Amino acid sequence: MLTILGFAMIATFLVLIMMKKMSPIAALVLIPALFCVIVGKGAHLGDYVIDGVSSLAPTAAMLMFAIVYFGVMIDVGLFDPIVRGILRFCKADPMRIVVGTALLAAIVSLDGDGSTTFMITVSAMYPLYKRLKMSLVVMTGVAAMANGVMNTLPWGGPTARAATALELDAGDIFVPMIPALLVGLLGVVVLAYVLGLRERRRLGVLTLDEALVKEEAEETETVLVGSGNAGGSGKGARPAGGSGAGPDAGAEDDGAKAGAEDDDDFQGLDPNRPTLRPGLYWFNALLTVVLLTAMIMELLPIPVLFLLGAALALSVNFPHVPDQKARIAAHADNVLNVSGMVFAAAVFTGVLQGTGMVDSMATWLVDVVPDGMGPHMALVTGVLSLPLTYFMSNDGFYFGVLPVLAEAGAAHGVSPLEMARASLVGQPLHMSSPLVPAVYVLVGMARVEFGDHTRFVVKWAALICLLILAAGFLFGIV
Repeated sequence: MLTILGFAMIATFLVLIMMKKMSPIAALVLIPALFCVIVGKGAHLGDYVIDGVSSLAPTAAMLMFAIVYFGVMIDVGLFDPIVRGILRFCKADPMRIVVGTALLAAIVSLDGDGSTTFMITVSAMYPLYKRLKMSLVVMTGVAAMANGVMNTLPWGGPTARAATALELDAGDIFVPMIPALLVGLLGVVVLAYVLGLRERRRLGVLTLDEALVKEEAEETETVLVGSGNAGGSGKGARPAGGSGAGPDAGAEDDGAKAGAEDDDDFQGLDPNRPTLRPGLYWFNALLTVVLLTAMIMELLPIPVLFLLGAALALSVNFPHVPDQKARIAAHADNVLNVSGMVFAAAVFTGVLQGTGMVDSMATWLVDVVPDGMGPHMALVTGVLSLPLTYFMSNDGFYFGVLPVLAEAGAAHGVSPLEMARASLVGQPLHMSSPLVPAVYVLVGMARVEFGDHTRFVVKWAALICLLILAAGFLFGIV
């Protein structure tokens, strides 16, 4: 009976959040509370929740202060020179532009927020793609895959969810996974290079000025055809490089010139925003390097590192208390959503474990998994993460499915850490899932049909996922 109720609870949770009948936070709290009563252990609900909250508090703290830290670093302009350098590197070479898209998306993904990553990446790269008539689905696909790999950062979401669901330390999951994830990121860059070469063969290499002349010539041809005057003497006609006669022509000219002059301009973030701190650039860069190095070397727990880093970054960059409050308020939405999700998950995981449902489901799953596959449950989990994280949300997979798979793996001697790392493999594909709100920001800003994006990206993202899984297996990580 517990097995049936456990699967029923997970199914109810998945259906409600996939159909958007409830928010993930509400579903994580109310559904398990209801099933706890149905199981007959409603009197113990408080104990289950308190135990869960106690174990998840460090993860919530890490997420809160990591979001604040990287949000502040973007506010003060730490990544601005990197973005400018990428735009200069791109020039008007399609191959460089696609590779630059991958690099830019990966760098901006450090803040752990997919929507911010896509807004900055598309704002910076869209004019170049549009000017050179490059394929926009290449831009959206490469950006989504790069962000998917970087989304495995401890403050990005999936790693925190895996740590939450299995009551593990996020650093223990993520740090050993770094080599495999670097292979995946390298795979995205190589793929971007190949796709860029394909675009280069199709379009050739132009300077932005040449692209402008080509565009104006095409506009002239369109006007000539539309005017019905083969001699081009109509009022709408204008020679390539000349000034337009119609009321919209001047605007088009200005926009085209602006596009040509934007080669060195920083697009995507306001270069004159009041939060910039150019005089503290090297301090912020050194602080970030020290913070990431300390995280990799595990000098202190990750929550403590980001707590100290966020406090130091705010104090140095914004010495006045009202300014510090304003920066915290600016990132409060992300902090509240993510940390709230973690604490709400305490109810789900607490009930699932406290009532014994997860043990009962794991026992059933162990019985149906062939004995020959038992020792390879980490690989099985890695492969399953592709379709499961695509067709369901991260909340559903990590809180509903992963604990069951981990219990089944434990019965065959596979550690929860290996299972947690394997569960991250599907993220490059997950970021293009129709259940991910950020992907609609991506395709909407790029003016790409979601179906076109899906048809293009699924096969390449699946390839990157399998590359990460193979690297993890070869390195002995999963």
